[in-house]
Amino acid sequence: MARIEFPYPGIEGVDIPDGNLIAILEPRVAPRAEEDDASEVRRALSSPIGTPRLRDMAPHGGSVLILIDDNTRNTPADRILPLLLEELGQGGVATKDVTIMIALGTHRPMTREEIESKIGRSLLEACRVVEHRWDRPEDLVRLDDTEHGTEVWVNRLLLSSDLVIGLGHITPHRVAGFSGGAKIVQPGVSGGVTTGQTHWISALYDGKDIMGARDNPVRREMDSVAKAAGLRFIVNVILDRDERIYRCVCGDPVEAHRAGCAASREIFGVPFGRYADIVVADSYPADCELWQAAKGIYSADLALAPGGTLVIVTPCPDGVANGHPELSELGYLPFREIDELVRNGKIDDLTLAAHIAHVGRIVLDNGRRGILVSPGIDRTTTERLHMDYAATPSEALAMAFARNGADARVIVVKNGGDLLPVYVPPEGGNAR
Repeated sequence: MARIEFPYPGIEGVDIPDGNLIAILEPRVAPRAEEDDASEVRRALSSPIGTPRLRDMAPHGGSVLILIDDNTRNTPADRILPLLLEELGQGGVATKDVTIMIALGTHRPMTREEIESKIGRSLLEACRVVEHRWDRPEDLVRLDDTEHGTEVWVNRLLLSSDLVIGLGHITPHRVAGFSGGAKIVQPGVSGGVTTGQTHWISALYDGKDIMGARDNPVRREMDSVAKAAGLRFIVNVILDRDERIYRCVCGDPVEAHRAGCAASREIFGVPFGRYADIVVADSYPADCELWQAAKGIYSADLALAPGGTLVIVTPCPDGVANGHPELSELGYLPFREIDELVRNGKIDDLTLAAHIAHVGRIVLDNGRRGILVSPGIDRTTTERLHMDYAATPSEALAMAFARNGADARVIVVKNGGDLLPVYVPPEGGNAR
């Protein structure tokens, strides 16, 4: 009997019979480097990919805008920003001329305490710190549409800054293939229309066709939006399972990001050789609300057989989706139904529609079901979302065995918010 523990206080572990368990998938821990995290960031800053060194790009006496992700991401901005400011300072940029913008996308605003935790008190006091608000039309400016026809609305502060830098981290991502790179602009500091249109493109594809693929239709749109908005330099890190910096890449938003995606696969791309009837997954570190915790669902999808049952374990202290409260009423729907609502103009929030489609494909299509174990979401809300409710992981697993049979094959996905299960066919074997 294998005891599976979850990274959440108050959520008990679950026992899985050895005869049913076929794999436990989790990110790798990077080999211990001789140098510390700061040395790796400095190394990357000294050897940018596809651009001059940042100190040579710095607008002496000019303004710099640094875009950072919010508290739904675990990028260690407080450790990286001082090194970035040091590099800019060597190029003649004073700290007082640097603005840090938190790229909220369509997420809720952060509290002062959350911002301080993200960047550190000293930087909060030394720099101008602002948050992007996608729902304030007066903060946005429209640029030319992309070649694909996406409307481009971005925060106007990007266009009034002499240099725009993006700081983030790179993990596999259902919408964009990988996080990081241009994603700090789209959706990070874009208008709702732009975000909706790019996200809906991803809804037209299965997760296996997007997640873990650097070059895909959505990423191409994001790259186009970021280029038009003036993003010129990125600093992206890849964190291992212990949240140490495994690799840092700096430079051109496309070339450096591509190198970072390859490094990300080294940590998060984990092979498996047989699809499971039941996947039990946590959503760590994406677990503040179900909107974010869906990343664990996307990861589990890649290892789940048709007709299978997905058990997602996540705390969700902020509930379902603060930025998209309509989700609690609409619930998840099969792709056919949400696609029809979009085509008929009955739902115009394409970001919400894409999210519903992504999860609906996994827990409702192909004969599958989803069971949610979350202290932050009650039974009534769970059932309104069209998922099955379980109070504990053990209860959920019992429900899954009842549905899929006592001999059902089980895969456990740990750190589901980041993981990329990669199917590797067994030689001469059958995966299903």
